[in-house]
Amino acid sequence: MSSFTDFWGGIPQGPPDPILGVTDAFKKDTAKNKVNLGVGAYRDEEGKPYILESVLKAEDILHQKKLDKEYLPITGAGDFTTLASELAYGKNSKPLQEGRIAVSQSISGTGALRIATGFLSMFYSGPKVIYLPDPTWGNHVPVAEQVGIKVQRYRYFDKKTIGLDFAGMKEDIENAESGSIILLHACAQNPTGIDPTQDQWKELSEIVKARKHVALFDMAYQGFASGDIIRDAFAVRYFVEQGHQIILCQSFAKNLGLYAERAGTFSIVVSSPDEKERILSQVKRVIRPLYSSPPIHGAQIVATILGSPELYEQWLAEVKKMATRIIDMRERLYDLLVELKTPGEWGHIKSQIGMFSFTGLTPEQVGDLAEHAHVYMTKDGRISMAGLNEHNIQYFAESMSKAVKGELKNKASL
Repeated sequence: MSSFTDFWGGIPQGPPDPILGVTDAFKKDTAKNKVNLGVGAYRDEEGKPYILESVLKAEDILHQKKLDKEYLPITGAGDFTTLASELAYGKNSKPLQEGRIAVSQSISGTGALRIATGFLSMFYSGPKVIYLPDPTWGNHVPVAEQVGIKVQRYRYFDKKTIGLDFAGMKEDIENAESGSIILLHACAQNPTGIDPTQDQWKELSEIVKARKHVALFDMAYQGFASGDIIRDAFAVRYFVEQGHQIILCQSFAKNLGLYAERAGTFSIVVSSPDEKERILSQVKRVIRPLYSSPPIHGAQIVATILGSPELYEQWLAEVKKMATRIIDMRERLYDLLVELKTPGEWGHIKSQIGMFSFTGLTPEQVGDLAEHAHVYMTKDGRISMAGLNEHNIQYFAESMSKAVKGELKNKASL
């Protein structure tokens, strides 16, 4: 009896995802005092997933409307993309008022980045090279490489100061081939939590303009970083005011807690309404073979909240509350590390912003924390501040302090 050819037998095992792998290890751990600081999702004071009240109210409204589930257009729900663009660019944005922003709904931020890189790969006449900050969110690399865009790096994190290497960043962007694609985190840089100041953003704008680079903004944390949606949108809005034809990838996963709803937008500032229509016609060609049309429910939730003055104000208050809790945890962690006489300077814990903190812990210390203290984080020492609360922060600070002191290997010390 003949057998079929083994088509797939030679496929090797793929490497584990560096973030999801942390969650898997955490789930397998049976210790009662275990702590997961790897997950990039907000947790409340009890360490539980948090659904915003404004989101629950929006869902009640949608339920009462008994809307259908027909396909959306390829570029998504018009009310959603309009309101999302106003949130990002500002209602008084000149290109928005003049009809010069080509926008499409996307499958959250990752989907927006895939549309952006796909569009650039197909239609950008400049160098097919994208400069990413070092370090950056891990998914930026494969999203670019899988459509044939070459990945380069520009300096961003200074290991000595655990701060921004602004001089290196400027030098690398200046030295990049003219017309290169420069990816910039709009706020709450992932994974470092370190952002340029507003004056530094202004310098970067001049460099990008002088070198004729394309600015590609990844904005996943508007409002969630500082609690102020206008402050968090400064870089995007300033670049647009200075005449940059930016590309923007916008996500509502974090600031509305819509992680699984996959609501986001991809947009480009263009020269005219006519150019906008031509670009959108080609954006549709990028999207159509990927997923045809986007999911509807998340877009409806966002549009309901942004389109209702009452829900909008409630959402702003909730965003402020989430951001403030994370800022409070930063202050508390810093105070505890100092109180415990932890070797080193820990001011960066407070100066960084957003969900993540680049602690400065070494891979060995991270390994010790997982093995001996049941504390889980990514190997680069990045922690999710949202994973800390009044129930676990004392234990985490003590464990972290012992890891830095080299005491964790002695299990009896715990």
